[in-house]
Amino acid sequence: MAKHGVTRRKALGTLGAVGVSAAMPLLCPLPAEAELSMTQTTPVQQNDVSQILPGFSDPSRQRLRVLIASRDFGARISADDMKILAANERKTVPELMLALLPLARTLARPPISNFYVGAVARGVSGDVYLGANLEIPNQALGYSVHAEQSSIANCYMHADEGVAAIAVTAAPCGHCRQFMNELSPVRDIDILVQGSVPTKLSTLLPSSFGPKDLGGSGAFPIKHVNLTMPKSDDAATMAALDAARMSYAPYSKSPSGIGIATHSGRVFKGTYFENAAFNPSLPPLETALLALIAAREEFAAIDRVVLIEVESATITQRQTTETVLSSVAPKVKLQIVNASKS
Repeated sequence: MAKHGVTRRKALGTLGAVGVSAAMPLLCPLPAEAELSMTQTTPVQQNDVSQILPGFSDPSRQRLRVLIASRDFGARISADDMKILAANERKTVPELMLALLPLARTLARPPISNFYVGAVARGVSGDVYLGANLEIPNQALGYSVHAEQSSIANCYMHADEGVAAIAVTAAPCGHCRQFMNELSPVRDIDILVQGSVPTKLSTLLPSSFGPKDLGGSGAFPIKHVNLTMPKSDDAATMAALDAARMSYAPYSKSPSGIGIATHSGRVFKGTYFENAAFNPSLPPLETALLALIAAREEFAAIDRVVLIEVESATITQRQTTETVLSSVAPKVKLQIVNASKS
């Protein structure tokens, strides 16, 4: 759009010229307002629900204000609340998921592209999980997290049984299609795109390669790893251990988890999420940063970071974690604790 000087397609094309794969084709041309929503160059005011969702009724906006203000919000809207909001807005749940995309987009942290993208995933439980893109300042684009990955990671960290549907403003790129294909080979996912009829992931990713081709069963439901370590009273360490136990690492057999403690005493955790194609794997620090952002905390709040992994594992997250940490919290020294498989 002329107002912003660049459309999503043009931006992705420019990034492709410097080493990033071009986006997959859209299901259909985006309407002008959809292009506009994804190329915003300034952050949305996070707490002004009236500005973010001007088409919503006052009762719905007030309910969302209460949810967002809760310390336990974590960018999750329960199935019961979704039913209430859907009734208020006279929408189906899929329609409501699409309508909530501007709210999800307020979680975006894109210092490199200034490209705000949101996604809304619905778990098998009926709960809905918001997510948005994350870019690491001054680091290679490979450290970025896509909005679809973010909402799915949010679903996973809340221990849902799986992902039933995901709403996005445009058809997911190939990277995200591959990431979603890792979830559960026996469960197809509804892809909800503005301006298009719902489409199955299997339609967007024909002749796919995933966990079933390697004898696996996918990430969902969570299969906990039995890890032990010396007893600790440190909340960040125990959060990292819990996250490591949630790891989905069927290919490297190298579970790991991150615990982040903030100056205010809050603790966030992030697990490692592997992919059969390897490159779309999600490191544990990025997962934990997504949880921190979902709680409306800033990187400046980070006080301590603990990484737990298995000693003598096939791979280590240490260097990747230290690289990202050097950009988001340069004064924080990574603490590493080894756990044992039992």
